[in-house]
Amino acid sequence: MAYLKGEILGSAATEIFASVLVGGLLVALYFCFYLRRKRNEVKQIAELPHCDVTNHKFPKPAKKGNPKSTVSAADKVQGRRHHHLDLNTLKGHADAVTGLCFSSDGRSLATACADRVVRVFKLDDVSSKSFKFLRINMPSGSHPVAVTFCKDASQLLVGAHNILGSSLYMYGETAHKPSEGSKMPLPEVKWVKEKVHDKKGILTLVGTSATYGSADGSTIIASCSEGTDIKLWQGETGKYFGVLDTNQLKNNMAALSPNGRFVAAAAFTADVKVWEIVYGKDGSVKETARAMQLKGHKSAVTWLCFTSDSERILTASKDGSMRVWNINVRYHLDEDPKCLKVFPIPLHDEKGSVMQYDRMSLSPDDKIIATAHGSNLQWLSFETGEVLDEADKAHDADITCMAWAPQPMKTENGVTTILATCSNDKKVKLWAAPKIPSH
Repeated sequence: MAYLKGEILGSAATEIFASVLVGGLLVALYFCFYLRRKRNEVKQIAELPHCDVTNHKFPKPAKKGNPKSTVSAADKVQGRRHHHLDLNTLKGHADAVTGLCFSSDGRSLATACADRVVRVFKLDDVSSKSFKFLRINMPSGSHPVAVTFCKDASQLLVGAHNILGSSLYMYGETAHKPSEGSKMPLPEVKWVKEKVHDKKGILTLVGTSATYGSADGSTIIASCSEGTDIKLWQGETGKYFGVLDTNQLKNNMAALSPNGRFVAAAAFTADVKVWEIVYGKDGSVKETARAMQLKGHKSAVTWLCFTSDSERILTASKDGSMRVWNINVRYHLDEDPKCLKVFPIPLHDEKGSVMQYDRMSLSPDDKIIATAHGSNLQWLSFETGEVLDEADKAHDADITCMAWAPQPMKTENGVTTILATCSNDKKVKLWAAPKIPSH
């Protein structure tokens, strides 16, 4: 019995040993197979061609919402185009700036913006990093398109568009004086004129002090519509003086002579019509009379300016020319205005074709013509018509309005005449006048 028990135990031990041996062999074989496969993978990797990282185009990462820019402020300034006449930029507008105007002393600059806000900037220091401004929120639904001061910075006329047509809003100082230490109150509306051009929009809105003849010195306002009508108003009171009709399909713009004597209109045809504002003995407007026509251009006149003495008119036409006219004539005796100068427009497209000017403004001393086409800005000599300077991309969008400060202003480089431009790019820029070469 003992022998049989020992034989059974020995057989069990033999089976266990055999199982362990077989298991070990299987593990060894698997390990060898694993090492062999790894060696083959390493060999394949080593045989891959070399990858030039510098020329390899990696896939662009997907854009995330509001990605943070990695461009430093210094890089931005260095990359931005800067013109040597560019003095400063007035910021704060949230939409296209459609109109601007200087006060008579040049210390205030009013702007009309499509964000339904009129801003009056204080230009105490042209080189300032920021400018204080008075904010005037327009009534709901009204979008300001043009502004002009009456006499001084205390009265501002705003031309606006709404669903019913065009309106005029006169803002003036409030009758209640603020207490010491309190904020300046917002100006109050003095008068409003609605549907001034039916449903037509306002193209230009200009004002000047009437000083010719027996005029009483009050402000004359001319509002030019997209249609054919030009309406005249008394700025301080809103009194309506009458309407002028160009009868030329559509207007391009209208201007007042600085002394308040003449109104001139550029419209669809090549001829410029000029009216005289006749004043009565009491100084008020008596009537408006057709005075003369400027004939000579071959195509429509896009813009015109009066000289500071109100005796000459500068015109720019689609025919590629600019002309200077003497209107100091005895037109009552049928004496015609005389063309004094003809300049070719010195602006061409890539094909060499002459381009037209969309805007013009004559400096207060009648020496420099500022012109605009799209975002291009040129300064020309009024004497010779030559280009004094040019900013090919003065703004990032079309220039909508321009005006010269009536008086020279202090800058970092001394006292100079200042030009202001505004654009659909939401910016207003201040420019120094270029130097005029001596001949």
